[in-house]
Amino acid sequence: MTKKLYIPGPVEVSADVLEAMATPMIGHRTKDYAELHRSVSEGLQKLLNSSEPVFLSTSSAFGVMEGAVRNLVQKRCACFANGAFSKKWHDVAQRCGLEADLFSAEWGQPVTAEMVDQALAGGKYDAMTVVHNETSTGVMSPLEDIAEVMKKYPEVSFIVDTVSSMSAVPIDVTALEVDVCLAGVQKAFGLPPGLAVFSVSRRALDKARTTPGRGYYFDFEEFEKNAEKHNTPSTPCISQIYALQHQLRKMFAEGLENRYARHRQMAEATQAWLMGQGFGLYAAEGARSMTLTTGVNDGRTDLEQLKKLAGERGYAMDNGYGKIKNQTFRIPHMADFTMADMTEYFTLLEELLPQVRK
Repeated sequence: MTKKLYIPGPVEVSADVLEAMATPMIGHRTKDYAELHRSVSEGLQKLLNSSEPVFLSTSSAFGVMEGAVRNLVQKRCACFANGAFSKKWHDVAQRCGLEADLFSAEWGQPVTAEMVDQALAGGKYDAMTVVHNETSTGVMSPLEDIAEVMKKYPEVSFIVDTVSSMSAVPIDVTALEVDVCLAGVQKAFGLPPGLAVFSVSRRALDKARTTPGRGYYFDFEEFEKNAEKHNTPSTPCISQIYALQHQLRKMFAEGLENRYARHRQMAEATQAWLMGQGFGLYAAEGARSMTLTTGVNDGRTDLEQLKKLAGERGYAMDNGYGKIKNQTFRIPHMADFTMADMTEYFTLLEELLPQVRK
């Protein structure tokens, strides 16, 4: 059975996006591809307010997460974590043979500017990683506040995962002075997985050239050289890039401010629905995501059974991630979803909840 996806990624993909992916294939070293690449790169620059190129990587976002530390950690990396994916970045750095330390907030709490300032004050680090919107918990950390602190540490590369926030909330990489800002397209962009996008600052590009052992596939210098020709170092996932071009056009037609407002409206409605049904909210007040909300089990609901019943009705439900599975459940509200989609899901769950509650 095909299910409508109410999971935090891959998200539901609209029929028009799938149609864009069916555009006839072209060679990736042709003028036609160069024009497609240029269009998408310029659209992403507009989205992120970047004067530097925004690169396209045929990989998951984790590929670029690994690439970022391999390109920019020359001394030691400070990895800030408040959930499963931000913690994993520390593991990735260590598996690359890099010196890295983990600084953790409690799950459900944001990474704060104070945490970052305290960790970097000793001068041990030349790079840091932080996840803007932690998908495992639905917590959005205060990127603007962290960016202000980072301006005190120009020698520290500022590497940010915006996997589940890019395109759903304003992210101005120039104003924030972010060195690397990366995302996968299977969340707020509303595409199938397999393509990652990332901006890199001039400062970071210059630093990367002096970093030994950075490999080839994610070598920032290779990306920059190829971007000058509106291309990629290796064969790109052309069908997804057609779809990304289509989605960027939709975003600008909707208007970015309208898009951000739509995501906020869905987030607030989801929070209100959860509390109205007797559930709690896992993310701390003031740090709640605009793209997914994590509800806290009320202690009397069998979330495994709820997921099973929803699946039988044709809906894919998420019942929590990692160590908080079944203690929590996540409701996505991003990409092409509207309030009509949220109301549809709330109505379904309201029908099913009496069957799974003690």
